[in-house]
Amino acid sequence: MNVFRILGDLSHLLAMILLLGKIWRSKCCKGISGKSQILFALVFTTRYLDLFTNFISIYNTVMKILWTFSIYLESVAILPQLFMISKTGEAETITTHYLFFLGLYRALYLANWIRRYQTENFYDQIAVVSGVVQTIFYCDFFYLYVTKVLKGKKLSLPMPI
Repeated sequence: MNVFRILGDLSHLLAMILLLGKIWRSKCCKGISGKSQILFALVFTTRYLDLFTNFISIYNTVMKILWTFSIYLESVAILPQLFMISKTGEAETITTHYLFFLGLYRALYLANWIRRYQTENFYDQIAVVSGVVQTIFYCDFFYLYVTKVLKGKKLSLPMPI
């Protein structure tokens, strides 16, 4: 396992801890897109269904289809959250940190795939293309996060026309 994968997994874990901590402390989920959370739940349900089965023929085909579906779905699951922030024009600081670490997780996985290709000659086109698409969706958010949130300002976006 390489450092990019470890850091990516830790970033993903930190994003989940931030989200759960925000909900626990505030006793509400204001600013969190329910649609994105449903899509993420579907992503991880389809990705890890293989933990409950062990059949080796039709199973492999079905699980490969579910894994592929979960990878594609994960690349767009964040869109409702980003649209919600764009529509309201602002986001709570904790929500921006959550989104930053989710995006960082995906960006670090891109570095992981580059490293795996260099060291293991392994390349998974579905995962790489979906990861690039997902990271592109985060780019505008990353810019705003670095230029505003890290300087102590509240993230507010121009209202869409």
